[in-house]
Amino acid sequence: MRVLATAGHVDHGKSTLVRALTGMEPDRHPEERRRGLTLDLGFVWTRLGPDGDHLAFVDVPGHERFVPTMLAGVGPVPAVLFVCAADQGWQSQSEEHLAVLDALGVRHAVLAVTRSDLADPEPVRADAVERLARTSLGKVPAVAVSALTGAGLDALRTELELLAGKLTDPDPDADVRLWLDRAFTVRGHGTVVTGTLGAGTLGVGDRLVTGDGPAVLRVRGLQTLHERRTTVGGVARVAVNLHGQGAEGLRRGQVLLTPDRWSHSEVLDVRVTGEPVADLPRSVTLHIGTAAVPVTVRPLGDDTARLTLARGLPLRVGDRAVLREPGGGRMPRGVTVLDVRPPRLTRRGAGRARAAELAVLTGRPDGAGELRRRKLIRRADLLAMGVPVPAEPVAGDWLVDAAHWTALTDRLAAEVERHAREHPLEPGLPTEAARRLLGLPDRALVDALANTMPQLSSKQGRLSAAVSIGPALPTAVRAAVDAVRQDLARTPFRAPEAGRLVQLGLDRRALAAAVTAGVLLRIADGIVLLPGADVAAAAELRALPQPFTLSAARRALDTTRRVAVPLLEFLDARGYTERVDDQRRRCLTGEGRTHPDAVNGDGRESNPPARDPRAPRF
Repeated sequence: MRVLATAGHVDHGKSTLVRALTGMEPDRHPEERRRGLTLDLGFVWTRLGPDGDHLAFVDVPGHERFVPTMLAGVGPVPAVLFVCAADQGWQSQSEEHLAVLDALGVRHAVLAVTRSDLADPEPVRADAVERLARTSLGKVPAVAVSALTGAGLDALRTELELLAGKLTDPDPDADVRLWLDRAFTVRGHGTVVTGTLGAGTLGVGDRLVTGDGPAVLRVRGLQTLHERRTTVGGVARVAVNLHGQGAEGLRRGQVLLTPDRWSHSEVLDVRVTGEPVADLPRSVTLHIGTAAVPVTVRPLGDDTARLTLARGLPLRVGDRAVLREPGGGRMPRGVTVLDVRPPRLTRRGAGRARAAELAVLTGRPDGAGELRRRKLIRRADLLAMGVPVPAEPVAGDWLVDAAHWTALTDRLAAEVERHAREHPLEPGLPTEAARRLLGLPDRALVDALANTMPQLSSKQGRLSAAVSIGPALPTAVRAAVDAVRQDLARTPFRAPEAGRLVQLGLDRRALAAAVTAGVLLRIADGIVLLPGADVAAAAELRALPQPFTLSAARRALDTTRRVAVPLLEFLDARGYTERVDDQRRRCLTGEGRTHPDAVNGDGRESNPPARDPRAPRF
């Protein structure tokens, strides 16, 4: 199906012409037919040739009081049948309708010079063709017709068929955005809405959301051109029977959307066509699709502005819309959406800086450029803006500009080094602290950064240097540790008492730092030995008759029960020894688990074996 809208001055014969082309009555209301004046949108269709596509017309009113209705009709359609009467020529609403089409960037049209039986159509045709050529429509084919006599209708049908062949087929997989132009209730069926489906596909059973809330509506039925369908692809005129909470409140100007694929914007940065933006009133109406929303205008550059909308709309980069003063004091202005998620302008000079950024934007979606400007954004958010994804996510759904990622890598290395220097007793920079320091929205990004940096180690939610990048232990801690090491050099398995550690000033934090630095081995809380003491103890125990008791082990190691109990459990956990029964152990022939990941920075095993709760502690 191809869909066209009509355009042109009031009483130039738009409805009469489409009635002659289709054999259908576009004026739905009795008052319209009684007065011979179109007041609302009408919808009729015909077939282009015996086997051709259907051509549907959205017939719009031409009276100046109904320009907002005309905007609702032409907003969603890609082409237009422009009508100008031979006996009246170019008129005020001809000019405003053309300005609207130019503002929307419509590029396909056929000019019909009506009432050619009442006056010579050639002067009006030449004038209208010249006017249309100065707009986005360019040079268009023109046909002189008379709906009364039928003259020129066959030639017009031929031109419409050629026009239909030039229209491109939209993406059937595109996200649905159906602007509603009618909503009514059918007894026994509930709410029915109509609109022009510009792209994507609708199917019975689909879920849709409205632009005004999170309620999900289900498609109960579909019709196009009065025919029931299970699926309809754009471009098409569709009638959708909806079921769900809130369906009864739908009306013209609202929109149905594919769930989770659109974001609603209340602030936009746009490029404005025509006269300088400074000449725009502060308050105007934004028309897009069938919606008409009051907006406040803040000029930024000569042709760029920030619009603040009275209500959010599902817009994307590159959308075309119209700005019009309520009452139509000036000609409508076209806008191209440049940014649907613009930054806040709070600092002095921010407006000028933003104008400079917008000056180079074209309104064509550019994934790489958008990512470069934003530095970091979720993939889903970029797609909701209508921008293609230029790269794979670095973590989860997060996309990051390559240059920004490199800068973050350098900053993270610097922050880890600074933390090690300022907090030498801590085992590393907490990941959450790193996230805040880098200004990142998700800890997963910090983890992804660390995974790309071989010089960093990530354990227990902390980041540290794989090879120390900070200074040695503080002087006082180093001196205390040296004293402990001297004690242990004389009696390697007699761990210092708690009082001795307090006397030396070694609290839990200082001991943890010494263990992390690799100068002490933590056996249990408050029990530290020299690194390698576990291997040495296992060697001493192998010399005993197997199996052996706790008492025999204590004598062999020349230590106390306070140290022997946790030391043997430490050796059990590392595979040097194992229990035989409640009283005895034996040495294993292997070398034990010596992989560095088996023990955390504080000497605790990362994945200790489960302890039998029935086994006694010696």
